[in-house]
Amino acid sequence: MATYKKRGYKPKTEKEKEVIDENLGENSTTAEVFDALDESASKAEDFVSANQKYIFIIIGVVAALVLGYLAYTKLVQQPANEEGMNEMYHAQKQFNDAVNGISSDSLYNVALNGSEGKYGMLDIIKEYSGTPASNLANYYAGMSYLNLKDYKNAITHLDKFESEDQAAGPMAKGSIGDAFIQLEQPEQALKYYLQAAKMRANDLTAPTYYYKAGITALNLGKASEALGYFNTIKETYPNATEASSVEVFIGKAKAMSNK
Repeated sequence: MATYKKRGYKPKTEKEKEVIDENLGENSTTAEVFDALDESASKAEDFVSANQKYIFIIIGVVAALVLGYLAYTKLVQQPANEEGMNEMYHAQKQFNDAVNGISSDSLYNVALNGSEGKYGMLDIIKEYSGTPASNLANYYAGMSYLNLKDYKNAITHLDKFESEDQAAGPMAKGSIGDAFIQLEQPEQALKYYLQAAKMRANDLTAPTYYYKAGITALNLGKASEALGYFNTIKETYPNATEASSVEVFIGKAKAMSNK
């Protein structure tokens, strides 16, 4: 049964007095903590009350930006992209025919500039800027310029292209390397070959660009660096086409390193 202290109770011993003083101290500390919390809450309430107009304005602006972005994506960008992809069909066909060897140069030009009232890749890039269609058109434009031996324009457009695809992204970077080789800038070519090789660790593109990086490094007198690229092909991509001839280049790289 609980026992309550009678009013006016006085401690009989020093021990009891110490216990009571200790409890009073704890209660005092707890009270101080709650007082501080109350004061902080009061200050926060005062701040909100004094500035609620501005807070609501900020919340409204953020909400408007989010809703505006979603509306733009849904109502403007997506329809624009679909339209751009449809408009690209004619230029894509010309590009594919050119790749297959049907009057190549003239068709690459048609792919770039359009014909018969149809858009070319350069039109798609301009008219549908900021859409995936425009991004893809940069790839086709860059590859068209590369085949037309207009290497500077090839680099400009391929460098703007972005892709998560296993092949297209590395091929764009690797083709920039090819363009720099033609412009007699092997250091820049090596940089892009390595980007292409490391972008996707697959058997389709990685060994090809490690191979080109190795040969370019050898030609630059970077034998040890080249040896590393050739060994990567041998050890990581043994089934790749490039692996069948890589031993020859490993031998060359070792010979150059020992000089």
